[in-house]
Amino acid sequence: MFQVLVAEDDRNTARLMETVLKRAGYQVVLAADGIEALEAMDHHHIDVIVLDIMMPRMDGYEFTETLRSVNNYTPILMVTAKTLPEERCKGFLVGTDDYMVKPVNEAEMLLRIKALLRRAKIANEKKLHIGSVTLDYNALSVERGGEVQTLPQKEFYLLYKLLSEPNKIFTRLQLMDEIWGAESESVDTTVNVHIMRLRKRLEGWNEFEILAVRGIGYKAVIHVVE
Repeated sequence: MFQVLVAEDDRNTARLMETVLKRAGYQVVLAADGIEALEAMDHHHIDVIVLDIMMPRMDGYEFTETLRSVNNYTPILMVTAKTLPEERCKGFLVGTDDYMVKPVNEAEMLLRIKALLRRAKIANEKKLHIGSVTLDYNALSVERGGEVQTLPQKEFYLLYKLLSEPNKIFTRLQLMDEIWGAESESVDTTVNVHIMRLRKRLEGWNEFEILAVRGIGYKAVIHVVE
C-alpha cells in the first residue's frame, strides 16, 4: 500500500485530505510544517508528498529544496492558495513535480497523485507496463504475450517517450531535440519515418496507438486500463 505524507498546517484541511486519501486506499502520515515533514521522512517510507507552501517554521519551498539537496526525489504535489505564475515557477524551480491551487478538487488530487506514482515507478524500474505490453528501457525491448522485440535505439526511445506521457502532444521539434539531440543535423521528417516504422512493427497491437496531430506532432493514446 502506498504511503502519502500530507504536510499541511491547517488541521481541518489536513484531516479532510487524510480522509479522502484513506478512502482511496492510501496510508497517510500527517505533518504540520516542513520540520515535522522532514522528521516523518526519517521514520517512514513515503511514496508521494502532498505539500502546502505556507507553513510555520519551514515552508514548502524550503522543505522541497532541502529534500532535493540530499538527492531525495520523492514525488511532490504542491498545494497552495497562491495563484500567481511566479509562485508556480518558484515551486518548480526548487524541485516540485506538480502543483494544485486551493480549494483542492478531491478527484483531481487523487488523479494527480496516481500520475506521480506512475511516473516514479517508470523512472525507478525503467520499465513501462501497458496491459500485456512491457517496454524495457535498459534492453531497448518491447514484450507482448511472450514475444520480445529489440528495437533500434531511436525507435525505442521515441516509443518510450510517447507512452510515458499518454495523451500529451509532442511537437516534432521536441522529439528531435530530446531523442536525436539539439545538435543533430537530421530534419524533423526523420520523426515521421520512425513513427511509420513503429506502426508497421506493432501493427495489430490494440493496447495503444500513436496518433498524428495535424500540423503539430504526435501523441500516444492508451486503450487498456493500467
